[in-house]
Amino acid sequence: MKVCTTYGSAIPLKKGADMHEIRLDVFDKIPEGVGEESLVTLCGKDPSVVPDSFKGLVDVGERDISTRQRKIKSFHNFERTPSADEIVSMLSEGDQYISKGAFKASSFNDLYSLLEASKRLDRRHVLLCMGEIGMVTRLRQKVLHNEFTFGYEGASTAPGQFSANEMMELGDDCQIVGITGHPLGHTLSPPMQNAAIKKAGINGRYLVFDSPDLEHMKDVITGYNIRGLNVTIPYKQDVMEQLDSISKEAEGAGAVNTIVNDDGKLTGYNTDIKGIEYALRNTDLKQSKSLIMGSGGAARAAAYTLTQAGSDVSIAGRNQSTVDDLCKRFGIQSFKGDASSFDIVINCTPIGLVEGEYPADITGLKDNQTIFDMVYGRTTTLLESAKKNGCRIADGKDMLIGQGAQSFKLWFDKEADMEIMRGAIE
Repeated sequence: MKVCTTYGSAIPLKKGADMHEIRLDVFDKIPEGVGEESLVTLCGKDPSVVPDSFKGLVDVGERDISTRQRKIKSFHNFERTPSADEIVSMLSEGDQYISKGAFKASSFNDLYSLLEASKRLDRRHVLLCMGEIGMVTRLRQKVLHNEFTFGYEGASTAPGQFSANEMMELGDDCQIVGITGHPLGHTLSPPMQNAAIKKAGINGRYLVFDSPDLEHMKDVITGYNIRGLNVTIPYKQDVMEQLDSISKEAEGAGAVNTIVNDDGKLTGYNTDIKGIEYALRNTDLKQSKSLIMGSGGAARAAAYTLTQAGSDVSIAGRNQSTVDDLCKRFGIQSFKGDASSFDIVINCTPIGLVEGEYPADITGLKDNQTIFDMVYGRTTTLLESAKKNGCRIADGKDMLIGQGAQSFKLWFDKEADMEIMRGAIE
C-alpha cells in the first residue's frame, strides 16, 4: 500500500511517509523535504505558485490548466457517487498524468459503481468513496488499481479517512469485516469487534456498511474481498437471497445475521441463536412459558431458540401476516393482551430505538418474570417497567457479546475475548 499523508493543519511533515499532500489552503508554502513522490494540491490557486524546482505532482482540481509538473485532475462530489459510466467518462478526458475521483457514498450500489469504474478506467487513477461506508475503498488500493491512497496526519481532511499510521499498519491485505443494516447510528458492534480483533492480534478492521438497500451487496463483499458481515434490522431475511448457502440453524430460524465469505462463496449463519442462549444462560427455558414481541429476523431467532429448548412460546406483533407466518413455521401461537402471565418476555422489536407501542401490555409485569430487551445501550419503557416491578432482567448487551463472539469465530477461526468485548461496550 502506498499512502499519501495529507495534513489538515500546517504541522511538521510525517517522517517516513510514502508521500505528502501539501494543500495550499493549509500551507502558505511548500515545506522543505517534499520530494518527487509528493503532491501539491492547489485548492484554486494558480500553478505558478509552485516553484520550478518542485518535481512532484500537482493537483489542479477540475480546471483545464497546464502545469510544469505532472498533473492530477481531480473531481469531487460531496453529494453522491455517480454511476460507473459517468465516472469513467468524467475521468477519461484530459491530458493529466493521473485522474482522481472522490465521491460521497451512501450505499452498496455506490461502492459497486466505484469498483466497476476502476476496472474500466484505462489510465492512471485514484478512486475513493467518502463517508463511513466508503472507508473500505481507502483500504483496498490494489483492488481499485489506485496509484496511491490517502491517510491523514493531525486532522482529517475528508469524511471517512483513516490516519496515515492506521493505513500503513493495516495495508492492502488486511482482513475486513463489518455490519450492514439501516440505520446503524446506534450500533456498538464496531468498538466491540475491533477491540477483540486487536486483542487477538489480527490485522483487520470492523467497518460500518449502512445502506438503504442490499442492491449489489454480494458484488461488494466479493469485489472488495470483505471477509464477512453482520446483518441487522431490517435485512436478516432479505439478505438470504444473495447467499450461496445457509447454515442449518439459519435455515431453521429463517433469518441470517452473519455472512462469511470463503473465496467468493457467501454462507449465511444465525449467531443470534448463540446470543440469545448466552443472554438467557441463567434462566430455565425448558417448560417455561415465553412471549416474544416482534416478528422480524430477531424474533425468528428467538422462536427457534426457545422452541428448541422446550419452551411454550407465544408471539405478539403488529404485523399479523408475519406473526401468522412465524406461528405456522414454529408451531407457536399468536397473542394479544397482558404480558404478565409469562415466565419470559423478550422484546425483538426496535421499540426503544424508534417511537412506537409494544404489541403487548407491559404495565403489569411481576417480580417472578424474566425480561429480555434486545434493544441495548439505553433505558427503554420495557426495562423501566421491569425494574419498577422487580423483574429479573436479561441484559441485551449479553446477546450482543454472545452473537458477536460466535461471528468472530466464524470469520477468524479464533475464540474472541468476551471480557474485552464487554469492556469495549461498557
